[in-house]
Amino acid sequence: MTRSWPLLLALSTATVVSCNPFHHEDPVQVSTKDETLNSRWHANLASPADLAGAVQMNGTASMAPAGSQGTTVVLALANATPGGQHPWALHRGQCGSDQGLIGSASAYPVAAVGHDGHATSSATLPIEAPTSGSYFVTVAASTANEAVVVACGNLAPPTL
Repeated sequence: MTRSWPLLLALSTATVVSCNPFHHEDPVQVSTKDETLNSRWHANLASPADLAGAVQMNGTASMAPAGSQGTTVVLALANATPGGQHPWALHRGQCGSDQGLIGSASAYPVAAVGHDGHATSSATLPIEAPTSGSYFVTVAASTANEAVVVACGNLAPPTL
């Protein structure tokens, strides 16, 4: 019994410390750092299969509420040709099943590719942020060749 006394004391101390009835901390804390996180749509962009070997551009796009200003769409490209100028836009539908441009083409600033092959661009559209539907982002080959899509990505709705 003499040997079990230190073990019993150690177990009792550990129990009291871990189950301290005087220390209360909320198990979940809500952060308001990014209030639009649960309303942001996301897309992974990739070059169409028929351009394999010629263009292998990739990137991401997102769409989120911009408060009273409407909806912001953000584009980030990678593995693009340095110096390239790529028009881009948000559409209704899915890649390969275009149901129309959202807003005007002039609302989307051209994505200028830097020396590292990366480009970013964003547009704030005067529309209420969607809560349902199908949307996608296209990236065109150049300002002189807007008919050829070199990257496309379907936006996935936010998960709650």
